[in-house]
Amino acid sequence: MAYTVREASERILANIRPLDVELVPLDDALGRVLAYDVFSSIEHPPWDNSSMDGYAVRAADVQRATDVSPIVLPVLETVRAGDQPSRPLAAGTAIRVMTGAPIPVGADSVIRVEDTDGGEASVAIRDARDAGRNVRPRGEDLAVGELAVGRGTPLGPAQLGVLASVGYASVPVHRTPRVAILTSGDELVDVGRFEEVRRGLRIVSSNSYTITASVRTAGAEPVHLGIVPDDPVAYEQRIAGAAGCDLLITTGGVSVGAFDFTKDVLRSLGADLQLWRVRMRPGAPLGFGMLGDMPWLGLPGNPVSAMVTFELFAKPLIRRLRGETRVFPRTMSVRTRDEITLAAPLTHFMRGVIEWESDGPWARLTGPQGSGLLTSMSRANALLVVPAERSVVKAGETVEAILFADRALTSETFDV
Repeated sequence: MAYTVREASERILANIRPLDVELVPLDDALGRVLAYDVFSSIEHPPWDNSSMDGYAVRAADVQRATDVSPIVLPVLETVRAGDQPSRPLAAGTAIRVMTGAPIPVGADSVIRVEDTDGGEASVAIRDARDAGRNVRPRGEDLAVGELAVGRGTPLGPAQLGVLASVGYASVPVHRTPRVAILTSGDELVDVGRFEEVRRGLRIVSSNSYTITASVRTAGAEPVHLGIVPDDPVAYEQRIAGAAGCDLLITTGGVSVGAFDFTKDVLRSLGADLQLWRVRMRPGAPLGFGMLGDMPWLGLPGNPVSAMVTFELFAKPLIRRLRGETRVFPRTMSVRTRDEITLAAPLTHFMRGVIEWESDGPWARLTGPQGSGLLTSMSRANALLVVPAERSVVKAGETVEAILFADRALTSETFDV
């Protein structure tokens, strides 16, 4: 039975659960996924503080200040970030404050230093534009008991900063998945044996490198089991190296050729095979099952097919194991510059380049779309999704696109 792309995704993820939880130091938590909601036990910031270098004053005392008629106030003291005011602010006075310094009781404004003469004993205020402004109130960012960072969030620099602000020196995260990768094919060698490629005897196993790199970029730890020849006994022996891993990914051996024996080997090992074919191109020969408690995902051997199916099926599976709650790629609508004609009623994923124009995003194909043309994938920054029911997409028509964020959301120019 061949499944639709959506059906295949649902079947693959149906029983996948996040991995167990471990406590790691905050400095080691970058890229990990938070396992539990974290609530703030403090108000942040813990006091009213200044958002400017300037002078804490009462708005009522400076409202008539102009460059022509400045208002001069005595300066009671200087308060730096980390200090505390020694007294309340009296009417008709100012306290010099630095950015982040606590606001003295009685003040409701900070006049930026640029609108003054910068005095230390007294200050001439030349503009009233900051009256009632530049005070960051206590608890403005977080109140006691407020959600600081939610479970399932991948921890980036901002999230680490928030966790530090609420006192988390260590954080509960899901364990990083260990993903075993096995590539099969008599014709394949690693790049260290390139001389055999020059002699026309072998080809480099590009999947060994693309899938290992894809596992890393998905936030998992790759365990490379090497390249196995088209030999069921050797294949079975090599799979044993996946013991203790959280996911097994194989490439090749899942089609219908005479030497595509992956299904038989897995069944001999007691695997529960749940999926074998998807109505898509490239990537139709896709396998999934459970080898004991470890999920197995069999990607096609063609380089582009392997990468496309990894993006659609392996990456969400890894994200689910990592504990992420948002595991699927988002799509966006783009107009295509090329006419696309499909020969088969399958969901097609075309390699394309998204370009942003003044009237919105446009897409062009990277060239020929054969599943062995890995350069077409290296030049792409998106997959254009053409559903099975659309046999022709005319130039200028709209399709959905899955963006490769690391390439599609960057630019050669600074357009802000």
